[in-house]
Amino acid sequence: MDMPSAQQAIACNKDAWDQSADLHKTTETWSALLSGVRKPDFSCLDPTITGLLQDIGVAGKDVVQLCCNNGRESLSLFALGARSVVGVDQSRAFLQQARELADVSPHDPEFIESDIHHLPQRLHARFDIALVTIGVLGWMPDVALFMRHVASTLKPGGTLVMYETHPFLEVFDPKAPNPLLPASSYFQREPFVLQESIVYEGQGDVAGPTSYWYVHTLGDVVSSAICADLQISHLQEYAHSNREELYDQYEHQPAQLPLCFTLAATKPCV
Repeated sequence: MDMPSAQQAIACNKDAWDQSADLHKTTETWSALLSGVRKPDFSCLDPTITGLLQDIGVAGKDVVQLCCNNGRESLSLFALGARSVVGVDQSRAFLQQARELADVSPHDPEFIESDIHHLPQRLHARFDIALVTIGVLGWMPDVALFMRHVASTLKPGGTLVMYETHPFLEVFDPKAPNPLLPASSYFQREPFVLQESIVYEGQGDVAGPTSYWYVHTLGDVVSSAICADLQISHLQEYAHSNREELYDQYEHQPAQLPLCFTLAATKPCV
C-alpha cells in the first residue's frame, strides 16, 4: 500500500475529524460539558497538567491551544487566570462545538480554523504560553516541522507546555488477545492506517474515512523541540494513562509502563 504524502495525510485526517464530530455530541460527556462550562471556574484539566500550568504561571497570560478540538481545555484555562485564550484547530465541525460551548460560558475565547502548518500571521510571536495536549502529535506527519510552527506562536520568553500520551504505548494493541505483548515497533516510521471514526467513548468501532496516525519517539519529540530553538526546562514521564478508557488496563502493572509525559520548553529572549 502506497503511503500518502504529508499533505495528503493532513487532508485525510481533517476530513476524518470533521466526519467524526457528530458522534462526540451523542455522549454523556458532551451533555456534562454543556452544563459544566456555564461555571466561571470550569476545568476539565486533570491534576497533572493543572499543576504544571500553575507552576509555569497562567494568570494574566495570553495562551494559545494548538489543535484545541471542541475547546473544552481552552475554556478551562480561564479558571487558571488566563488573560486571553485562542484555540486553533483545522476541523470546522469541532470548532463549531467549541463555539457552542463558549456561547454558554461566561468567558470569551477566540477560536480560529487553521491547519497548524498554515497559521495566520497574526498568531506569530503573540503568546506567553502555547498548550498542546493529549492526542495531537500522532496526527502530525513531521514532528520537527510541527514544533517549529508551535514555536512561531510564542513571544520571546514564552513557553510551550505539552501533555501527551507516551509514544511507547503505541507498541501495544489494547484490543489484542494479549494486550501486553508488543505488536509493533517503537521505531515504526510508516503511519498506522485507520479506517474507523475517531471516537473515545460510548461507541464501538464505527466505520469511517481513512486517517493516518504517526509514531514519534520521545527522542524525536525532544530533539524537535531543541531544533525549534526551544529550551527544555521540564520533562517528566508518568505511570497513569491519559488516553481512552481502553488503555486503563496498562496502569498498575507489576512491570509498569510509561503511559504519558509532560514537557515544558521556552523560546529564548533575544
